[in-house]
Amino acid sequence: MKGIILAGGSGTRLAPMTKAFSKHLLPVYDKPMLYYPLSILMLLGIREIHMIATSHDKPLYEELFGDGSHLGISIQYVIQDKPNGIAEAFLLTYDDLKGSKVCMMLGDNIFYIPNHKEFFADIVKMQSGAYIFGYQVSDPERYGVVEVDGNGKALSIEEKPLNPKSNIAVPGMYFYDEKVFEYAKNLKPSDRGELEITDINNIYLSNKELNVKVLGRSSIWLDSGTSDALLESSHLIQSIEKRHATKIACLEEIAVNMGFVDKKTMKKWVESTKSKSSYMQYLKNLASNW
Repeated sequence: MKGIILAGGSGTRLAPMTKAFSKHLLPVYDKPMLYYPLSILMLLGIREIHMIATSHDKPLYEELFGDGSHLGISIQYVIQDKPNGIAEAFLLTYDDLKGSKVCMMLGDNIFYIPNHKEFFADIVKMQSGAYIFGYQVSDPERYGVVEVDGNGKALSIEEKPLNPKSNIAVPGMYFYDEKVFEYAKNLKPSDRGELEITDINNIYLSNKELNVKVLGRSSIWLDSGTSDALLESSHLIQSIEKRHATKIACLEEIAVNMGFVDKKTMKKWVESTKSKSSYMQYLKNLASNW
């Protein structure tokens, strides 16, 4: 399975913070926003990742992650200067990823799923079809909304409906089989002029190949694309990290735990850094025992 992270766009909801700076590089507590979706892909064992970026932001992302090799992964950057909808990501990566199953993450979505191995176990082994997720919210009209029956099966999906049929929003994490690339090629822009991810999901729904998994109460999802949500995300991450004396989305720790990089190599990299931030101090404390 391959990974896609959407980190383009202009971040207008966070202006003026994003006038000269990508929202995906804004801090969520002690690390850039992009660390969080990337950490999910790494925890799923996905090592080949395409990151969608504007031509302005691409050098900044490269400065932050390079090609991903120090994390034992491969990151390729794909330019999207005009946001034409989430589903355009499959057209931009078509030549490289066609024929592959993919997990696509929105770069401004924060997930905290404590039992992630158990939660994703059946999903990462999927042979065909698609998986989307559900999360109960108080303002479903802001999101794509899925209506489910008593057995958790999807009945309908709508994009930002004026009169939502449920309060279950669809977070920005999607799993698709290889057919998604051909489906995307045949999409037509919506009234908003975008290639909608909801239209992709509706194709899978009509083919009875759409699976929905609702995040439990112990799991957390935040769309950190607004000022309030960004602040809330930071406070939440801070609270969890302090309570459990651990780091969420510590990419170097994940790389070692997943076997992407051996402890000796990572220890050498950690010890070569001169930063005295709390994030790096956490890594140095871990490395002292490697």
